[in-house]
Amino acid sequence: MAKHTRIAYVEDVPGVLNRVTSLVRRRNFNIDSLTVGRTEQPGVSRLTFVLEASEHAARLVEANLYKLVNVLRVDDLTHKPALTRELGLVKVKVTPETRAQVLQLVEVFRARVVDVDEATLVIEVTGTPEKIGKFDLVLRPYGVVELVRTGAVAMARGHEPLSSNPPLVRAEVAAEMPSETADLAMSV
Repeated sequence: MAKHTRIAYVEDVPGVLNRVTSLVRRRNFNIDSLTVGRTEQPGVSRLTFVLEASEHAARLVEANLYKLVNVLRVDDLTHKPALTRELGLVKVKVTPETRAQVLQLVEVFRARVVDVDEATLVIEVTGTPEKIGKFDLVLRPYGVVELVRTGAVAMARGHEPLSSNPPLVRAEVAAEMPSETADLAMSV
């Protein structure tokens, strides 16, 4: 099975994220990565998700997403030239003897130290999911205390949009919704 990247543009209303993830769960697929955020268009959020499935199964999930009322458009980035990035925060143990070695690895991976204390460093690294995985791997011998990854965000390469913009959301949906409710809706 291969990994498939889909981008779903959805109305920014309560319960949408739950409905999308429930649909994927009911079909017995595991979401490998999921990120959600607002778009340049008020009232529209963008879900980028990666799932491991056959080509047929991934297309079935995409077709079923269109059955959800709040889904405006779904794009498949799997076989298109795309930029995929992830953010990772890694807390690693350091001693006076290993601190310089860890800092060299930080430079090699173009990461940056965001917190320092006598026994640990917290490092922020951005890049492809593979880069984050390799960074974690090289830090393991030093003692990774904690690791958190955001999940992949993706965008098609080039000046042309992936497909036409999602249809405009009804003005009353965007206007009626307080921003706190929108934040809660997409984070649950």
